[in-house]
Amino acid sequence: MENFNWFKSYPDFVPHEIDVNKYTSILAIFDEAVQKYGDRAAFINMDIKISYIQLNELANEFAWYIQNKSNLKKGDRIAIQMPNLLQFPVALFGSLKAGLVCVNTNPLYTAQEMKHQFNDSGAKALVILENFACHFQQIQNETQVETVIVARIGDMLGGLKGTIVNLVVKHIKKMVPSYNLPSSIPFKQLLADSKGKKPQSVLLTHEDIAFLQYTGGTTGVSKGAVLTHGNICANIAQVDAWISDVFTEGKETIITALPLYHIFALTANCLVFFKYGAINILITNPRDMKKFIGD
Repeated sequence: MENFNWFKSYPDFVPHEIDVNKYTSILAIFDEAVQKYGDRAAFINMDIKISYIQLNELANEFAWYIQNKSNLKKGDRIAIQMPNLLQFPVALFGSLKAGLVCVNTNPLYTAQEMKHQFNDSGAKALVILENFACHFQQIQNETQVETVIVARIGDMLGGLKGTIVNLVVKHIKKMVPSYNLPSSIPFKQLLADSKGKKPQSVLLTHEDIAFLQYTGGTTGVSKGAVLTHGNICANIAQVDAWISDVFTEGKETIITALPLYHIFALTANCLVFFKYGAINILITNPRDMKKFIGD
């Protein structure tokens, strides 16, 4: 390769080239991490942990449901609209296992902003936190969304704790406006109905689209950037080249206060550090950061 001037500024451990063909898809990175880190905690939220193996099992169950209990097929778009909860990586990796294209959606969007993004992306499915379901109800009939999966904050927190959290959120803090989506399926029920199931493998290559990642819309309406599996794998390889001498695989912990639906947290916090076998602590409400950094 030509010796570009900027190479002299590279640290000694950073290669001048990356192997863009090391991984065929995001799922290849996912599978490698699950195999390497197994019982190590992958994500923690509200003091509840799920390991790499558990996440794989949950993602398999989510993907099985998509393949067997919906009309969705490889290449269809699924919008994921929730803050940082354990449900997010389950829906994310489960959707990718089913060959779907993830459309990360800001949960604070208005009904009209949701309508634009869902129609622009061609979303046929939606995973939404119940706190925001009332907005979707307003525009449901003006979209192509057929499959609606409704999550509650406490769904992944376990029996008593999850029940208490859901009751407090809905009935004491009044954080769940009334909504009516009769054909939707509860996230928790989806996992229960798919318990122990494994999906059919889907062939994914660098050319397959992984995400339609929408811009903030500061210069007009929000626009979807097309990100292929090849794009993401190359980006992860680039970051890996620069941090490999700084972080140790299977030993790191990362605090994720930025929302996973945002491109930075999605790639840097979720995907890159998943590859590193890090423990990813998800902060649902950024105000909770004070417990980590002090008042």
